[in-house]
Amino acid sequence: MPKQNISIALWLSTGGLAVMAAMSAAVHEVAKFVPTGQIIFWRSFVALVPILIYLAIRRELGQAVRTRYPHKHLVRGLLGCAVMFFSFVSLRYLSVGLATALTYLAPILSITAAMVFLRERPGPTIFIGVLLGFAGIVLMLYPALVGAELRDGTLIGIGAGIAMAATNALSRVQVKDLTRTEPPAAIALSFAIICSLVGLATALFGWVDLGAREFVLLAGAGFLGGLGHVLMMESVARAPVSVLAPYEYTGIIWAFGFDLLLLGIAPSAWALTGALVVVAAAAIVAYGQGRFARKTTASA
Repeated sequence: MPKQNISIALWLSTGGLAVMAAMSAAVHEVAKFVPTGQIIFWRSFVALVPILIYLAIRRELGQAVRTRYPHKHLVRGLLGCAVMFFSFVSLRYLSVGLATALTYLAPILSITAAMVFLRERPGPTIFIGVLLGFAGIVLMLYPALVGAELRDGTLIGIGAGIAMAATNALSRVQVKDLTRTEPPAAIALSFAIICSLVGLATALFGWVDLGAREFVLLAGAGFLGGLGHVLMMESVARAPVSVLAPYEYTGIIWAFGFDLLLLGIAPSAWALTGALVVVAAAAIVAYGQGRFARKTTASA
């Protein structure tokens, strides 16, 4: 077990966030020409390379392939495939920055689901964060609803982004359940394998021939995705989740940076404002959720 070192953890988290933003930029570019299922296969299959190397170095490969709950890994893997599918559809129609901002809806939707299905009654801080998050989505939606951008697929991209956040919220619940009995290495490996198989199955519906540029983008997205996963796992091993969780919201900076510097996409005032509101709402929910959890523990 690595020693606790918050400074190193934050550097690893920074690298992981930057790498994942670069992966999203590669997917954004290749999604214009390649079917989503084909992207899922390459993103998952090539990601096995850094993940397997990482497990071999840590001598956890044997531990990663043993499990007492294969059905739970299957459910988590299929949910992860759904998250990936909706994420890639979102990246097909939206900029990297907007698609990334929508991922921060996951904790907000998790709280909403808990209020509806589990009858949890979180405090006013969380409630304000939830309302603020949906207000941010309305700001991002506004140009698509009133202008010509609807023809460009903006509404499809935002709908896919919201669906991605919803399935991600369910996936988080499944991962939380798995971590009680399974090591993170086993979860990461099974996820990559299951998504590779699901992506490969979509070849039956037709894949496109890849040129050199498309191949490099797909292979790059897969390697970056696997590397980002490794960096984030190492980061979590060195610092408390409560320290790293707020820091993850800086990922939006990398996303908008890739949009501007590499893709030449400048976000509109509406999109930028809405994205920042969603990030702020997610941060408020995370803060309120921590207070709610401490209050629940204290009263138990």
